[in-house]
Amino acid sequence: MRRPAAWVVLGLLAGGCATAAPDGAGTATPSGRPGAAPAAASRPLSPRQELAAKHRAEAERLEREGELRRALDLWKIARIIDKDDAAAREGQTKLEGRIEGAVAQRIQEGRAALQRSSHVEARRRFLAVLAMDPFNRTAFDALQNDVREVESITHTVRAGDTLATLAQRYYGDRLRGEVIWETNQLPPNPRLVAGTTLKIPEIPGLPFLRAEPRREPLPPLAAPAPAPGATPGPAPGSPPSRSEPVRDEPPEVNPLLADARDAVERKEYPAALAGLDRLLASTPSDREGQDLRKVALYQYGKVQFDQRQYEESYRTLTQLAKIQPAYEDLPRLLQQSKARVVDKHYSEGIKLYRDEKLKEAIREWQAVLEFDPAHVNAKKNIEQAERLLKGLEQRKKK
Repeated sequence: MRRPAAWVVLGLLAGGCATAAPDGAGTATPSGRPGAAPAAASRPLSPRQELAAKHRAEAERLEREGELRRALDLWKIARIIDKDDAAAREGQTKLEGRIEGAVAQRIQEGRAALQRSSHVEARRRFLAVLAMDPFNRTAFDALQNDVREVESITHTVRAGDTLATLAQRYYGDRLRGEVIWETNQLPPNPRLVAGTTLKIPEIPGLPFLRAEPRREPLPPLAAPAPAPGATPGPAPGSPPSRSEPVRDEPPEVNPLLADARDAVERKEYPAALAGLDRLLASTPSDREGQDLRKVALYQYGKVQFDQRQYEESYRTLTQLAKIQPAYEDLPRLLQQSKARVVDKHYSEGIKLYRDEKLKEAIREWQAVLEFDPAHVNAKKNIEQAERLLKGLEQRKKK
């Protein structure tokens, strides 16, 4: 029996299967802009125009949130759905101009960071360019040829630390504190809190102190000759008496902590987290281990996000949120990764629906509800797909 492909697709359009437009985005008018004058009652929107309008509404939302590249893709999709959509054409043109200006600004900032020898900040700026314009040759060449892969160490802030004192300690130059500020994305005039951790990057061409400076003991003084009849004192180099102060030895570093710190510096985050889990299982109160675990979770989540492993990034960042919900810019990263996961499952559901794979589409939309139980469009699409499945089964029985 011939499969009713056209009937299924029309069911999608008429039944309200939307794009990833979130709840609360507003009902799109024919012009795609909230508040525009409604079309005449005698000319209702066609299913194609309704679908294009929903893509426009989602594109506008993404623009407001700064997701410019994704917004541009949706403007283009709206024009593909309805080639006569003037609002989509205007939105695409304006956004392309905005992206062009933002790209030029990020390239200028990246070059300025290179002049300050802030290679970490330069890398961040050029990667931001590629996020908006993946084929930008200038940013690609700069990352390939100019930006160096710098090493870094983790510093636990102590009472009295400032950016200037840290720069003096690690670089021998108090004016290099700006590099530490940029690398860690600190607010203006930050007040460093004891116990937090900072990444200290190497500056190519400058000496870099990699370890805690260690005070060497002074050489022993020659003992004076004893007076006639006096009791001789202890010989040089002999063990100190109980009345003499004993020099403190540097604390012994737990091997698991040392290995985890090295793994973080090599960006081998799974190995670092595994070692830290073993360390904290035996000594849960280890403050340095706790702080290092936060750093590893945060950096690993960002790497996964940059590699478009959005679901993995969301799960990693969720672990950090359970420990310290306001860590760095964690709330923003967590929201972005969740939105990408929801969008991925939702879009895959739309694709499967159009291919008449209704059961698979339902599973994708159910995955959406696992991350966003209030996603109204996913709920409606599941109901629509289940009705179509039931109708198809009844037709097969006849």
